[in-house]
Amino acid sequence: MIKIKRALISVSNKTGILELVRELNKFGVEILSTGGTAKLLRNNNIAVKEVSVYTGFPEMLDGRVKTLHPKIHAGLLALRKNSAHMETLRKNNIGLIDMVVVNLYPFKETTQKPGVTMEEVIENIDIGGPSMLRSAAKNHRSIAAICNTNRYSEIIAELRKNNGALSEELARDLAIEVFEHTSQYDKAINEYLKKQRTEFAENLVLEFAKIQDLRYGENPHQKAAFYKENGKQGGLINLKQLRGKELSFNNILDLNSALELVKEFKDPAAVIVKHNNPCGAAEAGVLNKAYLAAWKCDPLSAFGGIIALNRAMDIKTARAIAKSGFLECIIAPGFDKEALDLFKNRKNLRLLELGDFGQINEPEFKRVSGGMLLQDKDLTTLEENNLKIVTKKKPSKKEIKSLIFGFKVAKHAKSNAIILTRGAQTVGIGAGQMSRVDSVMLARKKAGKLSINSCMASDAFFPKPDAIKEAAKAGIKAIIQPGGSISDEEIIKACDKYKIAMITTGIRHFKH
Repeated sequence: MIKIKRALISVSNKTGILELVRELNKFGVEILSTGGTAKLLRNNNIAVKEVSVYTGFPEMLDGRVKTLHPKIHAGLLALRKNSAHMETLRKNNIGLIDMVVVNLYPFKETTQKPGVTMEEVIENIDIGGPSMLRSAAKNHRSIAAICNTNRYSEIIAELRKNNGALSEELARDLAIEVFEHTSQYDKAINEYLKKQRTEFAENLVLEFAKIQDLRYGENPHQKAAFYKENGKQGGLINLKQLRGKELSFNNILDLNSALELVKEFKDPAAVIVKHNNPCGAAEAGVLNKAYLAAWKCDPLSAFGGIIALNRAMDIKTARAIAKSGFLECIIAPGFDKEALDLFKNRKNLRLLELGDFGQINEPEFKRVSGGMLLQDKDLTTLEENNLKIVTKKKPSKKEIKSLIFGFKVAKHAKSNAIILTRGAQTVGIGAGQMSRVDSVMLARKKAGKLSINSCMASDAFFPKPDAIKEAAKAGIKAIIQPGGSISDEEIIKACDKYKIAMITTGIRHFKH
C-alpha cells in the first residue's frame, strides 16, 4: 500500500478538486500547490503550502518555471528502498511526495479558439505538468500520479477503505493513464506545430532510382516505369510478389489507394478499390466477415478490383475471395500457406505481401504542364470529442461510430464523395461526380434498399439542401460532413425538417 502523507496539486481543470483535497485533509495529508490552485484551496479554508515556499525558490519567467526544481523531482523520483537515495534526500533537506494531481494546460482547446495567436498557443504548452506526472508515474510503486478528474471518486473511495492509502495496483493503472495522456498531449503539440511551419523549399531536387520497367502506362500506347525515391525505406517499394503476372501501372496506383484506405482501420478490415476509388470497405471481428461485407457493397464494381487486407490472409478469407470472381491483386501483411495454395492455379491473380503497413508522412506530388504541385499528405484524423451535433435530432452512439467509419472512407474516395454505411461497412458509394447531389443519388442507387436507416458521410460541405432532400428519400438517418458552407443554416433546417441527425467535423477531405 502507498500511504499518502504529502500531495502536490496543480490543476488547470479544477472540477472535483475540492472534494479530493478535503478527503486528503481528513488523513492529515500536507498539500503543496501553485498559483490558481493554491488560491482556490485557500479561499475554501484548506491549508496549503505554496511550492515556492516549499522549494525556497520563487516562481519566475511569468510562471514558466514553478515546479522544475530538485526538491520536487527528487521527492518524486527517489526510490524509497534505496538507502543511498534516502540519504541524499536527508542531506539536502528534501521531503518525499506521495501523490501528484495534475491536469495539463488546455493546449488543444487553445488552438481551436477563433483568432488565437501563436504566442498564446506557445504559452499553453505545459512543461512542468508533464514533467511532474512522468516523474511520479515512473516511480508508481511509491507514488500515485493522477491526471484524470474522472478518477477522483475512485481514489476517494480507496483512501477511505485503506485509511489514507492507495493500492499499488491502482497506482500502476494511474501511471499507465499518465503515459497515455502525456503522449497524446505531445502528439497534439507536434501536429499543430507541423501545420504552422513553411517547410517547402524554394528549390526542390528529387532523386529516384528505377525499380522496373512496366509493360505500359495507363494505356497500352504509353510507356511507364516504377521508381523508388532515394533514401526512402517504407511503402509500396517493399512489395513482395508471391503469385501472379507482372504488375501494371494501374495496378500500382490502385494498390496504393487500397493500402492508404485500409491503414485507417484498427480492427480486421478489408477494402476493395477499382480505378482509384473504393467500391467496398468494412471492419469486423474477423477478416473473412470484413471481406464479405466489403464485397457485398458493390459486387458489380468489385469485379477486376484490388483487395487490401490489414491482417494476414487466412484460409476462410481466401475461400470467400475465391468465390468473388475475377480480381487483379490482393495485398496483405502476410498469407497463410493454405491461403496461398488455394490460389496456386490462378496465374493472373497477383498476391502481394507488404510486411509493414506503417503510415509514412511524406509529401504528395502532382505533375502539371511545365511544373509540379506539392502538398502535405492528408493524415488528419477525426476525433470523436471534436464532433459538433448541429441538428435537433441527435445521432445515437451506434450511428456516430458508423458516421466516423464512413468519413474515413470518404477521405479516400474521389470528390465529390458520398459514402453510405451500416455499422462498420459501406453499403453505397458515390464518387467522382461533378455535383454532390449526383453522388448522393449514385450512392443511393448502389445501396438499394440498404440505404434505409443508413448513415451518410460527405467529404466536403453541402452547397445546397438538394442533397439532403435526396438523403431523406433514401431513408438516411444521420449525416456527417465538414460544414462551412454559406448555406449551412439552410442545410441544418432541411435536416431538421426531415428528422435527420447531422454532425459537422470542420475537416474537409477533397481528393482530386
